[in-house]
Order: sequence, then C-alpha cells, then structure tokens
Amino acid sequence: METIINYLDNMFAAFPRTSQMLKLKEELLATMEEKYFELKREGKSENEAVGIVISEFGNIEELMREVGIAPEPEHAFGPVLSMSETEQYLAHKKRVGFLIGLGVLLCLTGISSFLALSRLLGDGGSMVGLITMFLFIAVAAGLFIFSGMQGEAFKYLQSDFVLPGDLRAALLKQRQAFMPTYTFAIIVGVGLCVLSPALLFATKLASEELASYGVSGMLLMIGAAVFLFVYAGNVKESFSVLLKEGEYTKESQEQNKVIGAVASVVWPLAAVVFLLGGFLFHAWHIAWIVFPVTALLFGAFSAVYSITKGNAGKSA
Repeated sequence: METIINYLDNMFAAFPRTSQMLKLKEELLATMEEKYFELKREGKSENEAVGIVISEFGNIEELMREVGIAPEPEHAFGPVLSMSETEQYLAHKKRVGFLIGLGVLLCLTGISSFLALSRLLGDGGSMVGLITMFLFIAVAAGLFIFSGMQGEAFKYLQSDFVLPGDLRAALLKQRQAFMPTYTFAIIVGVGLCVLSPALLFATKLASEELASYGVSGMLLMIGAAVFLFVYAGNVKESFSVLLKEGEYTKESQEQNKVIGAVASVVWPLAAVVFLLGGFLFHAWHIAWIVFPVTALLFGAFSAVYSITKGNAGKSA
C-alpha cells in the first residue's frame, strides 16, 4: 500500500497544488485502496495487488489531460523511461553485481592462496604466495574499475525521472519473481558466514599445522557469501532505484552519500589492518576478526546516522 501512496505522490507532484488536485488525488487514492484490499481478499500477494492496481489506475497523465490540467514545467521529473532503458539498466546492474562480487571473491581467494601456499611450500612458499595473491588482487582491481566505468551511462537515473504506470507494474512483477532467488541467496550466504569459523576451529582442533588451511577455507567461504550478497543485492537494488523506493527516495539520497563516503574509508582501513596484522605480527589466525567487527561497527553507525537524520527531518 505504501508503494501506491508513493507512486501517487510522485505523479501528482508534477501538477499544480490546488484544492481541485488534492480532491482528485484523494478520490483516486480511495479508489486504488478499495481495489487493493479487494485483490488482497482474493488471495493476491502484496506485489501482485500493487502491480494490478497501478496498471489499472496508474496513467495519471492521461487522466489529467482528460480534465484539462497540464503539468507545471518546474515540477517536471525529467526524462520518461522506456522499456528498453529499464531492461538495459537491469542487465547492467546484474553484470556489475557479478563483477564486483567476483572481484571481492578473488581478493579473498588471493589471501587464502597466500596462506595455503606459505604453509604448503615452506619458506619458499611465502614469495610464491605473495605473487599469487597480488595477481588475484590485480585482476579484482581491474574488475572493480571496469564495473565502475560501466555505470557512467546510467548517471541520469540519479536525478529525477518519470516511470510510466504500465512500466512500474511490469517492474513490480519482475521484482516479485526475483524475490525467491534473493531470499535463497541471502540464506545461503548467511549460512556460509556462520559455518566459516567452524572450519577454522575444526582444523585448529585437529592440528595447529592445519590452522592456516582452516583460515584459507574460511576466507573462501566468506568470499562466496559476499559474492552472493553483492550479486543478489545489486539486482534487488536495481528495482528499488527504478521504483524510487526505500533508500532511493529523495529523502534518503543525502544519507546514502554520507554513509557511502564513510564506507569508502572504513573498509579499505579494515583491509590494511588485516594485512598488517598478518605480515608484521604473523597473526593471520586472528587478524580476520577485523572484518566482522568492522561490519558490526559500520552497521551501528549507519543505523544511528539514519535514525538521527530521520528525527531531524521530522523536527524540521
């Protein structure tokens, strides 16, 4: 239901704010609500009901033309997206999610290879491991740069744009079809994260000499989990961007910029601490703890910042 309200708010923002418009908006919302709850009683899911309602009542522009009201130019939302543009953007986000997830997996695979080769080959293995690790990281860096450059073509989506009602309904159906895959990816990823320390503890209990292999295996499991998180999250994010929902509403843009800026500093620092702890102090067996600790602290910061900004916005 919130999606329908947000849709009407976005569509009516392009028209004069008069008592006539307010009354028309309220009447249309009441009609859409009635249809929405009727569909829910028939057993339709949330996304199905919203998609049907918007597809049936969502052509606001045509309705306004019938009553002789034109949108105000200063409130225009920018370019009207076409089906081709949305399909290209969805495919782009899938590709970028795959490349970034693969890059993270390669980075952790490189570190894992260094630890395993150092233990397997003895003294000479450290140099071989270092070369292998930096090769993996170099490939990962190339993937990150390439995926970042691909996003230039879709920068206009960071500004205002118009999403036609029929296209919104189609995107809602696509998102609904993707959600089981997203849920499965998150479940598997969380399972890998939870089980990864168990592999380390098991090898450590078996033999101290096997602990390095346990860390290697743990890093590979975490890398696979991150790949799933990044890929599935990127696909889900593409729908939120096009539908202007959640963190992609106008109110959330400033918060995202600040949190993104902090993340760009915090996570590289965590990686530096991990590498310094391993190379300088030979504490590979414990240095990995920096990543879950950083995740918890960064998550707490993001939550507190979002709540603070939200309260500030309400008081204003």
